[in-house]
Amino acid sequence: MIIIAIDLGKVRTGLAICDQNELLASPIGTIEEKNRDKLAKAISKIAKEKKVEEIVLGLPKNMNGSEGESALSTREFKNLLSQYTDIPIIMRDERVTTISAHNYLNTVNIKPKKRKSVVDSVSAVIILQNYLDFRKNQYIKN
Repeated sequence: MIIIAIDLGKVRTGLAICDQNELLASPIGTIEEKNRDKLAKAISKIAKEKKVEEIVLGLPKNMNGSEGESALSTREFKNLLSQYTDIPIIMRDERVTTISAHNYLNTVNIKPKKRKSVVDSVSAVIILQNYLDFRKNQYIKN
């Protein structure tokens, strides 16, 4: 199944996609768009072009598991996106993905100027890879 993940941001939104066998998540870039309606349309267009069967949207929870303003905004975006596509949208906890993405970029020596343009797509890769691992573990348990 082809799945994309979204790391929703206020300015930049990162996207990642997996292969048909759900083995590997790869970045497909970022979209710089503040207007949520235009962003939802752009993502739905990409999903259609890539023949996506499921969308994973990172849910930014607080460290204690509660949901704040960012989570509410993400839930609103999910509702907006669902108006442009009938692809199922799954919400996944994205706590510490941005921190993990920055740590990864530190280990591969990505310069701070370049980091801004790639951190969101790396975060989307982490969200998607975590989801793929979860699906694989669920399949093994059943």
